[in-house]
Amino acid sequence: MSKIGKKFILLPAEVTLEIQSEKVIVKGPKGSLEVSLPRSIQVKIEENQVKVERTNNQRQTKAFHGLVRSLINNAVIGVSQGYKKVLKLVGTGYRVAAKGKGLDLSVGYSHTVEFTPPEGVTVKVEGNDTIVIEGIDKQLVGEVAANIRKIKPPDAYKGKGIRYEDEVVHLKPGKTASA
Repeated sequence: MSKIGKKFILLPAEVTLEIQSEKVIVKGPKGSLEVSLPRSIQVKIEENQVKVERTNNQRQTKAFHGLVRSLINNAVIGVSQGYKKVLKLVGTGYRVAAKGKGLDLSVGYSHTVEFTPPEGVTVKVEGNDTIVIEGIDKQLVGEVAANIRKIKPPDAYKGKGIRYEDEVVHLKPGKTASA
């Protein structure tokens, strides 16, 4: 039995879960998300708890058991609380500005880089060096944050670039003069 798969998912009062034949629809105050189900996985609701069970003990089914439970749990958290990632721009002259629904990044290139987030994700600018990414889909929020970071990842020698708020960049030592 999967350690994660056998844990219950507690449903907050404002969240509803609807089970259909091949998907689970999670609705809450922030929106609605769908999680597709493999045929060998069943979802049951008991009072305010959700239990994920498997119908057989095949290797693939065992692999899906914990995965589906985590996806449903992420959807429940997303529609009730939402997800948030914070990016920092580190470097002299590195700035970000809001431009419509997107961003206008000045990160050391000869031109500014424009970034437009997909539907379901909101991007805010705090100050001129902080980007806040929010949404209900954990995977989508993380993907948008990774795509913004990919524009100018932190440099290994000076640490300049776009990094996550809590990211620690280990700098390489530069050349040393030999005597």
